[in-house]
Amino acid sequence: MAKKIVPTKSNLMKSQKSENLAKKGYDLLDKKRTILIGEMMNLIDEAKEVQGQIRTTFSDSYQALQDANVTMGVNSVEEIALSINKEDDFEILLRSVMGVEIPQVKYDKKDFKAQYGIFRSNPALDTAVVDFQNIKYLIYRLAEIENSVFKLATEIQRTQKRANALDKIQIPKYKKQIKYIEETLEEKEREDFFRLKKVKDKKK
Repeated sequence: MAKKIVPTKSNLMKSQKSENLAKKGYDLLDKKRTILIGEMMNLIDEAKEVQGQIRTTFSDSYQALQDANVTMGVNSVEEIALSINKEDDFEILLRSVMGVEIPQVKYDKKDFKAQYGIFRSNPALDTAVVDFQNIKYLIYRLAEIENSVFKLATEIQRTQKRANALDKIQIPKYKKQIKYIEETLEEKEREDFFRLKKVKDKKK
């Protein structure tokens, strides 16, 4: 112990109280870590699912786009593509998971409405446009998930360090203090007992 605490009953009570608070703090951090890990694992599973959907939809949409290029001509497809509104309004909201602010992308998912004349298009191009629009929404969700996973992982690491500090440093320190004080007080009580006994024996 770098600095020995004065072995008094008052300090014993303080050390016992500090140990109990440290144990409660560790339990709370451990529960927090468990909840955050569960939340993160659920998001990782969802991310894999969304990534699979994006890969499949990309494959289908590129095939449809290729068919449109062949049947309509690249220049016509490019001209129509430039006339389509590329962005939707969205906003980033935050929700709290055990004190961790993770993002939510809020947007209105709109049904496809052609912004070009149907006589200038064909089914292959319409399919490609719808698929790419769906990919956009999937990317919104994937970005939301990946940012959330990063923030949760950072907080899990921070929580783990704090829990380790309590478990490996603070709690053992208080245990040593309590043991030292108890042993010292017990020794003092024995000395007082023998001293009192000697005094009584001398009086006889």
